[in-house]
Amino acid sequence: MACNCANQYKKLDEKDIKFLIELLGEDRVFIGENINEDFSHDELGGISKMPDAVVEVQNTEEVSKIMAYAYENNLPVVARGSGTGLVGASVPLHGGIMINLTKMNNILEIDEENLTLTVEPGVLLMEIGKYVEEHDLFYPPDPGEKSATIGGNINTNAGGMRAVKYGVTRDYVRGLEVVLPNGKVIEVGGKVVKNSSGYSIKDLICGSEGTLGIVTKAILKLLPLPKKAISLLIPFPNLEKAINTVPKIIKSKSIPTAIEFMQREVILAAEEFLGKKFPDNSSDAYLLLTFDGNSKEDIERDYDRVAQICLEEGALDVYITDTDERKEAVWSARGAFLEAVKATTTEMDECDVVVPRNRVAEFVKYTDELQEQFNIRIRSFGHAGDGNLHVYVLRDELSQEEWEKKLSEVFECMYKKSVELNGLVSGEHGIGYAKRPYLFEQYGDDYMELMRNIKLAFDPKNILNPGKVCQ
Repeated sequence: MACNCANQYKKLDEKDIKFLIELLGEDRVFIGENINEDFSHDELGGISKMPDAVVEVQNTEEVSKIMAYAYENNLPVVARGSGTGLVGASVPLHGGIMINLTKMNNILEIDEENLTLTVEPGVLLMEIGKYVEEHDLFYPPDPGEKSATIGGNINTNAGGMRAVKYGVTRDYVRGLEVVLPNGKVIEVGGKVVKNSSGYSIKDLICGSEGTLGIVTKAILKLLPLPKKAISLLIPFPNLEKAINTVPKIIKSKSIPTAIEFMQREVILAAEEFLGKKFPDNSSDAYLLLTFDGNSKEDIERDYDRVAQICLEEGALDVYITDTDERKEAVWSARGAFLEAVKATTTEMDECDVVVPRNRVAEFVKYTDELQEQFNIRIRSFGHAGDGNLHVYVLRDELSQEEWEKKLSEVFECMYKKSVELNGLVSGEHGIGYAKRPYLFEQYGDDYMELMRNIKLAFDPKNILNPGKVCQ
């Protein structure tokens, strides 16, 4: 199934606008100059298209009625949360209706007996973390962008730093309410812990980037809140030594909550961006590890073993960040890396690959070679504990033509390398529009045809987020 061309969709007209206004009221329907430019793009930049109408929905029934109408009239629809994506997944390539879900932002229930939280899709990740902590509970997925909506996290199967120990968003979605492209509402999963009842539609929706259905409610799995957390900042003489230590840490079975790697250039950029000092910036490379648990003794036993492994593998020192002030200094810098790197250049794009943990050093070394080969700045940091790398190519003073040519060539090299190392083209940001060619190249015709047939089963008219992922 190829993506329908724009001229196969009906263009939004006065009759369609009238339907939307009658359903939602004039104050929740935006057209023409009243649409904020932010709705034309996500954080990727470079890919931009205005929707014909933006509508603010407040409940499942409204989403269902809009989708039923759009399906009947062959109108393209894109669902959107905070717009913090990095692959153009929420850009309305064919115009049409954009459904803004950010006002569906209620926490509906916390069930302390079943350890679940039921939320609407517009609830922010930061709100979930804060809310459940007040009940002595814990929602582990920890993507870097805390202002993302939970609906967006589910649609990209967001990962984050705690994936080493706790897994990713899909592992914490127990149930979903989903509006299908034809407007029908289904419920998948629930509060149950086990489920062998047919195909797992729930797991298909997680990571589908808004192409199969619109999530209007989610039941999330919670854990008891760990009582203690301690971080280790470990300087190494070079990145290769640092990253080659990670498989040995994993093998020790003292599994940290997070294992991040970073280089000096990125730390210096974060210091300048934040206007405050990192605890140490004298080494070329660092590992940042966090351990959590219910007692200081348990954590100390784990981190003592890991500290010893790191020193045996060539670490220069081990800094224990066990006070709130030290933790804030380290993790605020780590959280600012993306914005800090962005602030040092005119434009940038990201390669979000994932490789086996024992091949991370090889991949990063390869990006250094590309930097020399193409005479372009490349910066990287990421989740060494799960093999997910964030590699940023910086435009600096390149002309548009030079930039596009070099970016395309560098990306082609990096994605080929990830496949060569038995990796995949996206670790946590999804495919959206920007990464489709690399997905097609990696998986080949049979796999892509299977994905297209799944899309066809959900959305025979291809009206929901057309032009993304497998199309």
